[in-house]
Amino acid sequence: MHFRTTTTFALSVALLIFSPLDFVTSASTSRSITRAVLSEEQDEGVGARVRRSIGRPELRNHDPFLMLDEFNIDNNGGFPDHPHRGFETVTYMLEGQFQHEDFAGHKGVIGPGDLQWMTAGRGIVHSEMPVKSNTRAHGLQLWINLPKEHKMCEPQYQELLDQEIPRAQPEEGIVVKVMAGKSYGVESKVYTRTPTMFLDFKMAPHKVAEQTIPADYTGFIYMLSGTTFIGGNNDGENGVFEGKAHHTLTFSEDGKDTVRIETREEPAHFVFIAGQPLHEPIVQHGPFVMNTNEEIYETVFDFRNAVNGFERADQWRSSIE
Repeated sequence: MHFRTTTTFALSVALLIFSPLDFVTSASTSRSITRAVLSEEQDEGVGARVRRSIGRPELRNHDPFLMLDEFNIDNNGGFPDHPHRGFETVTYMLEGQFQHEDFAGHKGVIGPGDLQWMTAGRGIVHSEMPVKSNTRAHGLQLWINLPKEHKMCEPQYQELLDQEIPRAQPEEGIVVKVMAGKSYGVESKVYTRTPTMFLDFKMAPHKVAEQTIPADYTGFIYMLSGTTFIGGNNDGENGVFEGKAHHTLTFSEDGKDTVRIETREEPAHFVFIAGQPLHEPIVQHGPFVMNTNEEIYETVFDFRNAVNGFERADQWRSSIE
């Protein structure tokens, strides 16, 4: 009897001292950052320099993502004729222009703010080179794994000019370009065989954004410039991680459906990338990504013998320089 009375009294005191808001803010409401990896420059392609994010040794794969490169290429560099099979490449231009041509007859140019979403599927051979009249081409290329059922689909392109990409502006000083997925009620028209979010955030100083994310998605932020403070509870203090330029910041996988992002003294520009894991085996051999070693052997055979999706591979050469 004495125990019950004491417990009831203590509970009454607690209810007087703590409001419901205190109980909400006592625990983190945002996913946290589990790892921060600096993307250092390295050589890639022919005369190209890239900062590799996903795909470097510390972040070999981040299911469903295989690679993210921030490329910076002058007129002497680029990515001449090369094949792909089994995944998608997403090219997002920040500065300059990139020209593209493949062995199926597709050819075009994307410029600042434009997006090209290429599904390599069963096979493509293409060339990606900067337009010579520009001093440099600066952008991002993301590789997204395809589920087994789509790895041998027909190649496809989805291309959006900058003005065709929808924006969310939850308040003055926060602009989100929605390349894939949804942000603040604004949804992309891009079809993703692997459910994916690809968002470009620009935030002025002293702003807070709260981006929702499906509970089962993995994801990360890649910082382009500025500084962000990610995670924490509603008062923005506990469990906050500071993110710097050219770092990849991976999200915790704790089932929470929000990522809290804050700026303080300086603006920030970053991409928010997340997707539904495939939970399938990954066997990668350079530009080919399949589920088994046998499928990789078959892919190499198909490419070398120009069959089963690579019929034009032995005769075609790109015309762009």
